[in-house]
Amino acid sequence: MAPHLAWIGLGNMGRGMCKNLVEKGQLVHPLIISNRTLQRAHDLQSKFPSGKSTVAPNVAEAASRSDIIFTCLGDDAAIKETIDSITKIPRGIKGKLFVDCSTVHPDTTNALASTLISHGAEFVACPVFGAPAMADAGQLVCVLAGPGDSVRKVLSYCKGVISRANIDFSDQPHGKATLLKIIGNTFILNMVETLAEGHTIAEKSELGNDNLHQFIETMFPGPYTAYSGRLTSGDYCKREEPLFGVDLARKDARHALDLAKTHGARMRHVEVVDGHLEDVQRHSGKKGDIAGIYGAVRQESGLTFENQ
Repeated sequence: MAPHLAWIGLGNMGRGMCKNLVEKGQLVHPLIISNRTLQRAHDLQSKFPSGKSTVAPNVAEAASRSDIIFTCLGDDAAIKETIDSITKIPRGIKGKLFVDCSTVHPDTTNALASTLISHGAEFVACPVFGAPAMADAGQLVCVLAGPGDSVRKVLSYCKGVISRANIDFSDQPHGKATLLKIIGNTFILNMVETLAEGHTIAEKSELGNDNLHQFIETMFPGPYTAYSGRLTSGDYCKREEPLFGVDLARKDARHALDLAKTHGARMRHVEVVDGHLEDVQRHSGKKGDIAGIYGAVRQESGLTFENQ
């Protein structure tokens, strides 16, 4: 029998992933969608063909009606609260498969696994790499960890649907997936810091941002070029809704620094990045984006936060 799928969490990433599940997931039943702000779920449903999705009024209802439940939430507290609520549904969750795409601390992932398995459910950790535009285009990279039999039930919804590639950690501890995700995200944080510092000195030295961007396009096509464009265009300080919100970026930085401390290491670059992210929070509040690091570096170099 074809499984009923639910998706919980409709942030920048979740909306695009839902779209691709509906369009390319070959679902037999309508995708059940749920979000803390219910209007966002109704708004997304209105963009799908009739009969392809349905809105559940709360997460417990979404889970109770589903066999496979995807979650993609902003932080550790949100996913813990959601799973705690779901484990209390009257009919229980035995036999259901939970797939968490949230970026959280590995300890949180392992705790979720323990809770769900103790209630008779299956669990796969499935954090993703990629920006919202990649989520919308189905070009993410999924990292899957957990029992191989459970992972195999999820693969048909990953590559070719929500992702362009998978990193498969089948039969490895669930927390290995989010451990890679947290370490991997420090590469993104450090990339933006490097670009911000480079563009600041390019402006102050009169090399010019256009000349530096030309070098970046030639030597580092892909994410470096994309972020360089966001900095030079002023996109980092114009957005009403951030692509990678500063609060979430700081959460990832804190997780990385905690992991480093736990294992007797130090991530000095991440310490610098976190300081600049704190500056972005002060300047932009919840509208702040990771690319706002450029504004913070500019400010400490005697320039204005905004570049135009």
